[in-house]
Amino acid sequence: MLSAMKKSIPIAPFGGEDAGACDGAEAFALMVLGDSMEPEFREGEIVIIEPSGLAIDGSYVLAHVDDEWIFRQLQKADAGWRLAPLNAAYPVRDIDDLAPVRGVIIQKSVPGRRKATKRYVE
Repeated sequence: MLSAMKKSIPIAPFGGEDAGACDGAEAFALMVLGDSMEPEFREGEIVIIEPSGLAIDGSYVLAHVDDEWIFRQLQKADAGWRLAPLNAAYPVRDIDDLAPVRGVIIQKSVPGRRKATKRYVE
C-alpha cells in the first residue's frame, strides 16, 4: 500500500518516431543487461514496463536521457528528480522534470523459473 505522503505522477505514453509498432499504452518486456540495478535486478531477468503507469518517489523506471535508455530508481530531489542506480559504481542522473521517464517497471521474473516473479505495483 502506498503511503499517503507519496504522490502518484502520471507518465505520458511514449510516442513519435521511436515508438515503433507498439502502442504507447501497451506494456512490454525487456531483459536486464548489466549490473547497474543489482542486487534487486540481476542481468538476464525480465522486467515488464507499463508506459502509462504512475511513478512515485521510489519507483523503478525506464528513462531516455542524453540519447541513452536507462533503467533506474526514481527519487525526488530538492530541485527536481533523480535517476539513481542501485549499484553505487554507476552515476546518479539529475533531471528537471519527468519528461525523460517513459515507463514504470511493474514486474520482474527470472526466465525458466515460473515462481520467481515479483510485482512492484498492485
